[in-house]
Amino acid sequence: MSSVLENRLTKIIKSQAVAALQSSLIGLEKECLRVNHQGNISQLPHPEKLGSALTHPYITTDYSEALLEFITPPYESVDDALEFLRDTQKFVYNNLDDELLWPTSMPCVVAGETSIPLANYGSSNSGQMKHVYRRGLGYRYGRVMQAIAGVHFNFSFADDFWYAYQLIEENKESTQTFISESYFGVLRNLQRFGWVVPYLFGASPAICKSFLHGQDTTLQAFNENTFYHPYATSLRMGDIGYQNNKENEKGVVANYNSLNEYVNSLRYATETSCPEYEKFGVKVDGRYRQLNTNILQIENEYYSTVRPKQILMGNEKPSLALSRRGVKYVELRSLDVNPFSPMGIDSEQLYFLRAFLLYCLLEKSPPILRNEEKMITANELSVAHQGRDPELKINIRGKLLNMRQQGLALCDTMVACCEVLDKGLDSKPHSMALASQREKFNDPDKTPSAMMLADMKHHDEGFFHFSKRWSGQHLDYFQNVALPASFNERFQTLSIQSIQQQADVESRETQSFDDFLSSYFAQ
Repeated sequence: MSSVLENRLTKIIKSQAVAALQSSLIGLEKECLRVNHQGNISQLPHPEKLGSALTHPYITTDYSEALLEFITPPYESVDDALEFLRDTQKFVYNNLDDELLWPTSMPCVVAGETSIPLANYGSSNSGQMKHVYRRGLGYRYGRVMQAIAGVHFNFSFADDFWYAYQLIEENKESTQTFISESYFGVLRNLQRFGWVVPYLFGASPAICKSFLHGQDTTLQAFNENTFYHPYATSLRMGDIGYQNNKENEKGVVANYNSLNEYVNSLRYATETSCPEYEKFGVKVDGRYRQLNTNILQIENEYYSTVRPKQILMGNEKPSLALSRRGVKYVELRSLDVNPFSPMGIDSEQLYFLRAFLLYCLLEKSPPILRNEEKMITANELSVAHQGRDPELKINIRGKLLNMRQQGLALCDTMVACCEVLDKGLDSKPHSMALASQREKFNDPDKTPSAMMLADMKHHDEGFFHFSKRWSGQHLDYFQNVALPASFNERFQTLSIQSIQQQADVESRETQSFDDFLSSYFAQ
């Protein structure tokens, strides 16, 4: 354990701030495709009984009309967050038209670009903007890339903890400035040590051959319909997944060294035209192809494993919200959907991640310079494609070191963090979760990616049939879940209200879409 980490933990314990630390909040966002019973991407519109994807607070869509996204409120309790996610998916299953929820991050058989319908959010300006943005993503990166699903882990420390921690650190800045600077320290360390996430929780070592559309690949054939890499953990996080290639070519990389530098780097990317995107045009024959020709249409187009977040007010730009009110929480975006859990993520993962984010706060977090930025990217790609190779080395402070040994060392340093979070708890869930991750570093066969390949081999099936089989098992699970009547009534009401809210927004619209976009980008 570093002296910085040890000193901070000691002071937290002495200051009696442990209870406030244990009151941190977690929220979840889980994406998954709706598919028919043949395993094809649904061509049906977003089910009306699920409400409006534009205005429903907990059930929406991502890129595709078929790509559902479930959002939980923030909870102190891991069990409460998972229970809400479970009941939300049960409600969805109760209201699907004979469809399944795909259980893996990588999509099912893709019958070309046109088999992936764009999400539709109605005729309001805000709804049209979301739709056109997605159309632009299709032009820029292809629709298939946008059908990949993931789980996002949202995390915030309690306000009472921040007040205590600022006193511990003897920091004299405004509280919000201190909080934002501290969160950016967390974000930098999440990037430095983020390679542990695809190793421990990666669950996409194989893909359907249709995903690559016959493109050349270094992946190997698992069988006649599946590509894989023997040591891969998360191909979703590798170089076949969504990448900001054009942004990198332009030298536009989000700067996490401070709030102002982060905001300015994204503003530059959203205000600088890209010659390649100019070729598509913006409004062609009266129809928008993309929102603009800039390197990023909007800030959310920048794909990153982590993001600082602030709750938006209306159509406020994310960067403006951050500038005005600072960082409210952080979003970890590198989690694959866990195919072995009906919820897509389990309690062991969440307990580990809570301890991991505490470690990232308390460990020293100097600025990330350009050379380290390259190392971070290289480490992530290496672990995504070759994480279970026993000889794999990653770059740590300019030295090539054995990845698994570095993982075990990280587990050693996290022990004290887990003990603090478990203080007063009989079951010691954080410590138990850490022990399970240690076992994965000792034995790669215990990782989800290895278990997935072993399951495929055991059943003599490729990626598609593995995923389809598990989607059926998850359906069986949810059919046996008893949905509380109060939850069902609440979500039925939310669905009706959200549809009415969308109608109200559309009926009140007076501004043209062109003027709406001008106003949005002029913020």
